[in-house]
Amino acid sequence: MPPELQPIIDEPALLLKEKKLLVIADLHIGIESELRENGLQVPSQTSIMEQRLISILTTYTIHDIILLGDIKHNIPSSTIQERTDVNRFLSTIQTYGTLHVLPGNHDGNIDRLLTPNIQLHPSDGFVFEGIGFTHGHRRPNKEVMQCEQVIIGHTHPTVMLTDRLGYRTFEQCWLRSAPLSDKLIEKYPTSPTSQILVMPAFNPLCGGIAVNRDPLLGPFRSLMDIDNAEIYLLDGSSLGKVKDIKESS
Repeated sequence: MPPELQPIIDEPALLLKEKKLLVIADLHIGIESELRENGLQVPSQTSIMEQRLISILTTYTIHDIILLGDIKHNIPSSTIQERTDVNRFLSTIQTYGTLHVLPGNHDGNIDRLLTPNIQLHPSDGFVFEGIGFTHGHRRPNKEVMQCEQVIIGHTHPTVMLTDRLGYRTFEQCWLRSAPLSDKLIEKYPTSPTSQILVMPAFNPLCGGIAVNRDPLLGPFRSLMDIDNAEIYLLDGSSLGKVKDIKESS
């Protein structure tokens, strides 16, 4: 990846060191209530995610923090506990830098949970320090696609690994792709975008899409050259291109 883009080893978090910027995506605060409804008893991840994030923020010099969508989980309405947890989480994290919230498809009425000091951006994306950011659930605006680099979440990318006995495991991953030039020109004729980076989910309970087996979610699926996209695990290991480890049909 370009030197200014530094995924933090063993964390689904992106550091832009020169800009003193940290980016995370897909916290899905409150997902535990849905899991409990399906018979899975799991402890809340909110305080765990908060401490993980604070550890990162205190390790690096950070001025700005971007939450790249799906801060909360339940739609169309939220539980009282979820609203309390989201508000407490955001109030704590904003003390470590300027907090930017970009709504995802799970973030209806997120504005009601924000304090005046938190910057709320349009759900079709915004540009920060020359880089385009959008959650990935809807078509990005033209300003985002006038950036050479675009960063998205939403898909929760994982890679499916199969051992010699046929046992499958799924590992969170980063996905770096060039756009399909014909599709890019068709939808954004003057776009200079040369790289799209898909971030893994910050919440480990989210599950995800196995990029070497299943199609991505959202409109970026048709814009990205998925077969030639590069896969990186959270520990920094490169697995090569999607097409090289794609599941046989």
